[in-house]
Amino acid sequence: MTKRLMMLLILVALGGLGCGPKKISHILADPSRYSTKQVEVQGEVVESYSIVGRGAYRIQDDTGELWVVSDRGVPREGARVSVKGKVREGFNLGSIVRLPRGLGSGLVLVESSHKAK
Repeated sequence: MTKRLMMLLILVALGGLGCGPKKISHILADPSRYSTKQVEVQGEVVESYSIVGRGAYRIQDDTGELWVVSDRGVPREGARVSVKGKVREGFNLGSIVRLPRGLGSGLVLVESSHKAK
């Protein structure tokens, strides 16, 4: 193998290290870092609310909890999920919808997809 090819393979391998699921504590510690990027988290659904295919659910991993809002339906409580989306600060569902306790802080993951395991 040439030296250039070897270097390219190493760079590609190192670049892929940051693409896996993030711990919730990392997102909570610096939410603005993730606001412009697609991020993936994994955890267990500990609370779930749904109305006509839209809703919110709270996921928990071994480092913390995070609310997820979805317009694609929500998984049931107790489900293990992998969720992709963007972090939003100051999120508001409007004055008509009463936010679940803890969601009032406005830090959520706006889901682009989820997969139950």
